[in-house]
Amino acid sequence: MRHHESSKWITKEILGSSLKSAFCKLNPKVMMKNPVMFVVEIGFFICLTLTFVPSLFHDEGTNLSLMNGIVALILFITVLFANFAEAVAEGRGKAQAETLKKTKKDTQARRIQADGSEQWISAAQLNKGDVVLVKAGELIPNDGEIIAGVASIDESAITGESAPVLKESGGDFASVTGGTTVVSDWIQIRITSEPGHSFLDKMIALVEGATRQKTPNEIALNTLLVSLTLIFFIVIVTLYPIALYSGVKIPISTLIALAVCLIPTTIGGLLSAIGIAGMDRVTRFNVIATSGKAVEACGDVDTLILDKTGTITFGNRLASEFLPVSGVRPEALRDAAWISSLHDETPEGKSTLELAVKQGCRLDEAAAQGSFIEFSASTRMSGQDTANAKYRKGSSDAIIEVVRQLKGQVPADLKEKVDHVSQLGGTPLVVCRDAEILGVIYLKDTVKPGLVQRFERLRKIGIKTIMCTGDNPLTAATIAAEAGVDGYIAECRPEDKIAAIKKEQAEGKLVAMTGDGTNDAPALAQADVGLAMNSGTSAAKEAANMVDLDSDPTKILEVVEIGKQLLMTRGSLTTFSIANDIAKYFAIIPAIFSLAIPQMQVLNIMRLASPSSAVLSALIFNAVIIPCLIPLAMKGVHYKPMSASKMLGRNLMIYGAGGILCPFIGIKLIDLMIAPLLVCLGI
Repeated sequence: MRHHESSKWITKEILGSSLKSAFCKLNPKVMMKNPVMFVVEIGFFICLTLTFVPSLFHDEGTNLSLMNGIVALILFITVLFANFAEAVAEGRGKAQAETLKKTKKDTQARRIQADGSEQWISAAQLNKGDVVLVKAGELIPNDGEIIAGVASIDESAITGESAPVLKESGGDFASVTGGTTVVSDWIQIRITSEPGHSFLDKMIALVEGATRQKTPNEIALNTLLVSLTLIFFIVIVTLYPIALYSGVKIPISTLIALAVCLIPTTIGGLLSAIGIAGMDRVTRFNVIATSGKAVEACGDVDTLILDKTGTITFGNRLASEFLPVSGVRPEALRDAAWISSLHDETPEGKSTLELAVKQGCRLDEAAAQGSFIEFSASTRMSGQDTANAKYRKGSSDAIIEVVRQLKGQVPADLKEKVDHVSQLGGTPLVVCRDAEILGVIYLKDTVKPGLVQRFERLRKIGIKTIMCTGDNPLTAATIAAEAGVDGYIAECRPEDKIAAIKKEQAEGKLVAMTGDGTNDAPALAQADVGLAMNSGTSAAKEAANMVDLDSDPTKILEVVEIGKQLLMTRGSLTTFSIANDIAKYFAIIPAIFSLAIPQMQVLNIMRLASPSSAVLSALIFNAVIIPCLIPLAMKGVHYKPMSASKMLGRNLMIYGAGGILCPFIGIKLIDLMIAPLLVCLGI
């Protein structure tokens, strides 16, 4: 279930199932859930009836019956296209769900009884609180917490990541997911979910769309569309007596065609598909949202609260700089640091080697061979004994003690350099060669590359970023400035995170945050968007409304952009749909009244061939535009970080102006194609 931006929006399998589903959705009980398209379906039934019983509304005449039949056919296709758009979005979700269902087998579980004996039962019989034993090569039967043992677990069935993950009891990485496989060793698990309510079950239900509820913004937009439909319906009803007074008898099918063209059918047909596709885009990004509301809330986020360690920084303190004491050449410190770290497998040791090589160290490894002294808590140092000298690196106190025992001198500026690194929030490692102190290695928690640019993108769209860290204020300020966040909370405790979220929410802002530990659960629950790590505790995942299967805390940045893209797509297509009506107005209204009122020809700026051609051209365009916009609804409008005012102006220019011009061109082209055919049919 990896994320692929370039993945096809439709496959042969989805196409086949979507076509079948489009016909199934014609059921009026289903159509009533989409009021706009339900009105179109009612119009289809009326026109179909008039085709065979034209006298019902005194619409008699052979040509008129044929016209009614053509209108009915176009309306039927319009409804079918709208159903197809929704079915395609659902089909993509169901295709993902089928992949997940392959993971969910009738797994057998080794339940541990109260007397310590083992009993093999079906995983479906496991209850919350049961303890099971899982050995190498066996599937984990249900979600749970490790209470004993250590094991490598293959989570590729859930995350798509091939590398096994080490899990053990205690801490924030004891949570396991049903459907994953134990690769080595064994673990005892306490089941934390009831049958049918595991994380995998929830994923399948959400991806299928079975539990998708309409979001508040979607409900509000649906209410607007229904209101517009009612307004146009009233206009159409009153238009009939006005036309009779003017000496024009408007056929019922023409009135229905006018109503269908003027009501917002384009967005009405695509609205549900846009919402489902938004969930789909998040899922393909390996994030599971517990509701569409969570995805939509991402688009409205004003403040982003992030942990420092593991999110903004790597979490490992890496060598950043060599600081020689007075009288020592930088090259001497660099080479000594390289030798002392030659066989050090810790992140600090490896990064020291990399920094030394980057600064030009060219020592021969063979010449520096000797016995490696591993780091220990008692000595607080490590190093290398070569044939010529003894090299050590470690805490300042430990190195000073060694040098004094060897009757060496402590440089006057050593304390100044050590204090300087400490004040910056780094870790100072002092390096010595025999009894001579050469200088300090500055270890710092490195900011992840590219975050400055990503935070700048968020700033452009008006999102404030706040970093939470347990470091002292000086260290927090240094990291915050380097990362480019807007604010920070130093010496932060779990309750401080909740307070920060409540403070932002009290100002009317929507807040998003990430977390993985049990102590993060209250803050994740308080935030409007809480993104929990799949590697984290069950408490964190239950409290959050999104779970990142890849356990990448920085992914919250992309999730926010996906939410923005969802709102932009819905707004852009709504603008396009309503703008379409202007051109349709100029196509149909002159066609209806031009025979009785010749002056109305002034409004026929497209110079359409005949009244019937104008009506049918507008109606055909109204139907065809829906499938043309399905790819855009599925993939989303191209997103660029910018302020809300600029975004509004851009969308009005592209989708507003485009929505007005596109129908003028489309309707005219359709008119040129069908006008000769209508003349042959005598319509």
